[in-house]
Amino acid sequence: MANPQHIKIIIIDDEPLARSIVKEYLKAFSQTEVVAECGDGFEGVKAIAQHQPGLIFLDIQMPKINGFEMLELIDNPPPVIFTTAFDAYAIKAFETHAIDYLLKPYGKERFDKAMNKFLSQQNSLTPQAIAEEIASPESQSRVVVKKGQNIVVLPVQKIHYLEAFDDYVKIFTADGFYLKKKTMAFFENTLDSKMFVRTHRSYLLNIQELTRIEPAEKDNHVILLKSGTRIPVSQTGYAKLKDVLGI
Repeated sequence: MANPQHIKIIIIDDEPLARSIVKEYLKAFSQTEVVAECGDGFEGVKAIAQHQPGLIFLDIQMPKINGFEMLELIDNPPPVIFTTAFDAYAIKAFETHAIDYLLKPYGKERFDKAMNKFLSQQNSLTPQAIAEEIASPESQSRVVVKKGQNIVVLPVQKIHYLEAFDDYVKIFTADGFYLKKKTMAFFENTLDSKMFVRTHRSYLLNIQELTRIEPAEKDNHVILLKSGTRIPVSQTGYAKLKDVLGI
């Protein structure tokens, strides 16, 4: 942080009252400045890019995209304190990665504890871990991606297949592909296993797009998609595919 005496803060929450409570409690911390308030994750992504805050207060359940999905869209997420009414089981999953979480409704004493925790460990946090490890309930039905400056919410039904690409995954649709900084394992564990099958170490297939399975060299196979694309199938992938298709 360039100037530890001045901490830029962004509050991202769709409830105006929730935002005003954070602002009120922050008055006790003179080194902080609220540089933006956002009512949804789309606004949050833009505000973070513009202001490069030292800390964000982030709600999870919001319209359009949720807090986890918003974090996924940011290359280097700032430290985050969640302000949420999210289920307790999910809080247990991410509490070791976030600075802290404030379970609504919370009081000033609990807020101060979270802020003091942040101030004592400012640059030792890795919010990227949250986005990588936590799958929100919406993750099974949609994937949020960036295309240039635009944010696109992809229903999983529109995904033809996914392909590993260095530290990213390419997500192919009828309109081309999108890049997402995730692992293949994340998508394999998150997407519906009856709909998406890991046919190969580098490929995850939407079986609704499958038209034909053809033998290839040795014991391997190739899948032909409706689009004409050919996807390799390993021995392990073939066994998974047969199991899902019931053949």
